[in-house]
Amino acid sequence: MRKFTLLVLAGLVCLSLAAVPAMAAKTIRVGASPTPHAEILRACEGILKEKGYTLEIVEYADYVQPNVALESGELDANYFQHKPYMDDFNAQKGTHLHAMAFVHYEPFGIYAGRTKDLKDLKKGAIVSVPNDTTNEARALLLLQAQGLIKLKNNSLTVTRLDIVDNPKKLKIEELEAAQLVRSLPDVDLSIINGNYALLGGLNAADALATESSDSEAANAYANVLAVRAGDEKRPELQALVDALKSEQVREYMNKTYRGAVVPK
Repeated sequence: MRKFTLLVLAGLVCLSLAAVPAMAAKTIRVGASPTPHAEILRACEGILKEKGYTLEIVEYADYVQPNVALESGELDANYFQHKPYMDDFNAQKGTHLHAMAFVHYEPFGIYAGRTKDLKDLKKGAIVSVPNDTTNEARALLLLQAQGLIKLKNNSLTVTRLDIVDNPKKLKIEELEAAQLVRSLPDVDLSIINGNYALLGGLNAADALATESSDSEAANAYANVLAVRAGDEKRPELQALVDALKSEQVREYMNKTYRGAVVPK
């Protein structure tokens, strides 16, 4: 009888253990622009899965909502912006976002609209640029590098009001970054963020001019993995950084984007 009881108990224990589900993988919820950020994150999924993490990617079409969602706790991190934009957003909105890692750099480019070559640019030509502070400065600095305008300084916060010499009387039209590719038929030139150029079917190789890879912008405007201040030591976020900086993902960037996305 005692032996039978022990066998029954052992069977119950086995059934009980079998009923316990396997430990669920930790989910990392990250906001990203569709191209190239979400694509790069998807290249990290296998690496993270091996470490017991599941990546949930939430795509955003603008530059505001992913920061609002991160600050509110809806996201664990986001990956779409460079540090000057994030710093300006923190200052303007009172958010507490932190750059946990510099991941890649997207060269800004001058793309042809109605004017197909910079040497053919006429007086009074219309040039569309991003309307947010840091990206507008970047666009204007690129125009200056091409000798088309002169700015009063090289600050990352210059605007069209800081143009001190404009020999071709260029008309600078400020637009939301997401609208720049669409503006091409209506302007002579457009200076477009790398991710929106890619999303619009353009590539840095198509540009009439791009930022130099050794320029100040290449360092200042590197895209970051942003987190809430104080979350930098969370192990799942450290695992995400390791994946983004891995040789496998660096190779993916180089092969996929052919110079439009440069790993840091």
